[in-house]
Order: sequence, then structure tokens, then C-alpha cells
Amino acid sequence: MQIKVSVVIPNYNGKEYLEDCLDALMRQDVRSFEIIVVDDASSDNSLEEMQKKYPENDAFPRTRYIRHEINCGFCKSVNDGIDASKGDYVILLNNDTVAQSSFVRELYQAIRVSDKIFSASAKMLSMQNPELMDDGGDYYCALGWAYAAAKNKPEKNYNKKKHIFASCGGAAIYRKDLLLSLGKFDENHFAYLEDIDIGYRARLHGYVNIFAPKAVVLHAGSATSGSRYNRFKAHLTAKNNIYLLYKNMPNWQIALNFPLLSAGLITKIVFYIFKGMGNTYCKGLIEGFALCKSPEGKAHRLDFSAIGGAKIWAVQWELLKNTVYRLFA
Repeated sequence: MQIKVSVVIPNYNGKEYLEDCLDALMRQDVRSFEIIVVDDASSDNSLEEMQKKYPENDAFPRTRYIRHEINCGFCKSVNDGIDASKGDYVILLNNDTVAQSSFVRELYQAIRVSDKIFSASAKMLSMQNPELMDDGGDYYCALGWAYAAAKNKPEKNYNKKKHIFASCGGAAIYRKDLLLSLGKFDENHFAYLEDIDIGYRARLHGYVNIFAPKAVVLHAGSATSGSRYNRFKAHLTAKNNIYLLYKNMPNWQIALNFPLLSAGLITKIVFYIFKGMGNTYCKGLIEGFALCKSPEGKAHRLDFSAIGGAKIWAVQWELLKNTVYRLFA
């Protein structure tokens, strides 16, 4: 069997969800894909239970397992899955999802429309209320904010294919050759905003990301971190956002956006203070600045001279449009 698509599922203590996720993949209406579960040192026996139910095999679907002895984070997990994959395309899928039977086929067809498409993001519906969107593609704006424009909106309004800033790594397909050439997911992120980061890099290199509404999954949300707002997530998003800006914007662009970035940063600090996590968020910001100054942070900054001003300005215009949409839509 020729493997066209590899589905990579990062798992950390996903016992409550992982079986339903794999069961749904076993019901897909295509056969030319493999499943790779990458377990990040789970302690709930979720990996062992799946290995018993779906042992490693070369039949449909070819199922493999990778186990980390220590918790390495989302980025390391998906990168190990990408490195082990046999397909020309890689689907990243959260363990707390249930995919419709046409999910793999629809994502595969969507990304093959053009060689300029780097990724295609699935239509993610709320598992608690499937009439509402969970994610319909992600955006980044000049305030330094990442957001899902469709969050909690009626799913019936999101049935058209469109360009987005970046795909949500919870349910999206990527071209493997471009993933490798762009450096895969930056493991300095550990988790959070890594999908915005790689989507941003792809945009700067002239590729596009799209929303593929016919590829549908139900998503429980926050299965690993535990809630939408928590100290773990607040810390990492603060650190990673500073790092993301440093990596993907030349100094002149940071200066150009400084008023908006400052306003966005102050707003976030105030927000997390009211959530009782102000110190956690500020510590994350400090770590983000330290990472930017470190040798490993500097090593991941883009070579903007090789990218060229035209592509940077094109993305800058997109960031400004996304800012207007975020504030007023």
C-alpha cells in the first residue's frame, strides 16, 4: 500500500480521548494513510491501552507508536512524528478530536490544489456543541495577538474555502517537503503558538495557508493543559509570543509596529492580572526576551535579506488587516 498521508497524533495523558480519536480514524473512507501516535511520557496508560487495541501493523491503517521517556513538549512530539512519517503530506491531529469519515480525504484534496499551499486547516467544531465553531483557521495581528476568528460562532457560516494566516496545528495538513525546508516546528516553543510561527514563516517564503471546511472534526479543547486559561498556558504563550515576533520581524518592522505591539502587550498584562495570573504572564515575557538574546534563539531568527522587502510588506499589510478585523469584526 502506498502511503500518501501520515497522521501524527501527539499524546500526553489522553486516556479520556485517545481511543475515540483512533476509532474515528479507523472509519476513514480512504486507506492510503498511516497513523503515528507520539506519546510524551504519559502516566495514565493511554499509550499501552491503544497498543493493545490497535497493535503496530503494516495493514490498514499502518499504525505506529513512539514513546518519550520524559515530557518533551508538543513541538518535539510532532517533529518526531514528522521525521518518522512515510507520507508526502502530514496531518497533525490533537488526541481530543473525533474526525468525520471524510476528514483525511478532504484535507488531502484541499492541499493538492496548488503547490503554493503550505497547509490546510480543518473545520473544528465544539465537541460540547457541534453547532458552534471551535476553529476555522488562525490569524495573527499587529497587536501581537493570535486568534481564531471563528471561535464560538455558528458553524453554518463557515462553509467556504478561504485563505488564512496560519493553520491550527490541532487538525491540519502540511506538505512534508516544505515542513522540512522551513525547519519543522521550533522546539524552543515547547507548546503554544508554534503553529502560528510556522505558518508565519511559510507566508514570508511566499506560500499560503487555507481553511478547508469540508474536513470536519469535533474538538474537546484544552485536554492537555486542563482549561482555556491556566498558568501553564499563560506562561508559555507570553514567552512564545515575544520569541515569535523576534524571529519573524526585522528590527524596522518591530519599530513600525511598536505602538500597536505595546498596546497589545499592556492589554494582555491587564487581562491576566484580572485572571490572577499577572506574575506568571510577566515571568513568561521575561523568559521570552531572554530566549531572543540567547544563542539558540538567535539561531532561529530568519534571514530577512534572503526573504526580501516585498514579502515582508505583504505580510505587514495582512497583519494590519487582521488587527482591524480583531478589533471591530
